[in-house]
Amino acid sequence: MTEAWRRLDTNATMEFLEVPIFDADIFKLLVRFGINLFFLTLVVALGIYPSQQKREFAFTAVMLNIVVFFICFTMKKLELDLGLALGLFAVFGVLRYRTDAIRPKEMTYLFIVIGIAVINSLANRKTSYAEVMLVNSVIFASTMLKERVVGNGVNGGDKKKEKLSGGDGNGREGGNGDVKEKPSKREKYTLEYDRLEWLGDAHRAELLADLRTRTGLNVEQVEIKTIDLPQQKATLAIWIAPSEPDAPPNA
Repeated sequence: MTEAWRRLDTNATMEFLEVPIFDADIFKLLVRFGINLFFLTLVVALGIYPSQQKREFAFTAVMLNIVVFFICFTMKKLELDLGLALGLFAVFGVLRYRTDAIRPKEMTYLFIVIGIAVINSLANRKTSYAEVMLVNSVIFASTMLKERVVGNGVNGGDKKKEKLSGGDGNGREGGNGDVKEKPSKREKYTLEYDRLEWLGDAHRAELLADLRTRTGLNVEQVEIKTIDLPQQKATLAIWIAPSEPDAPPNA
């Protein structure tokens, strides 16, 4: 009787162009995606979001995790598994973003979110839900332990670098020898510059003044990326000082 019901259920499956319109795998997809989304939210909300100066990295991590999850789950039946996962990490890790150097911490978080997506999407019947939850929990706990215990020292080093970034716009101290502490969040832009004679350290003040005048932005730091002598131009990275909050009105 059971075998007859199975045959009836199989024969009742609706297809379009020899592809099933609906099958039971959609429930597996929803459950596994729910587990993936739960642990991804924990990592982003408690790990990535508080520790990153650029909050848009959280968007990158979330979308990368979701895309990798669905790619792996969709291609799971093709038996590409581990090779596919490692290839995806290599592709996305390199394409993120060959224009700017990615910090080791950000690369680690990319590997974490990709790993969570791969684990939850490629787990088969031999892997119980308890094992999947345990693996995800260990990854999340290890990440939080790193952030709370080890990450404090790293953040302290970053703050020290921010203090040394003031002064003449070249990462040096100010003229009076005082170390100026800068706000943690600054906007960064990349632009083409046509006055190569002002790129030397001796003309750093003139360079900053010219950039402020021509862009209308409060440029406080500049870094030379590339110099093209035949074209007489250079590529600069500039950092803009954050706007100061309005002073509260006097009582």
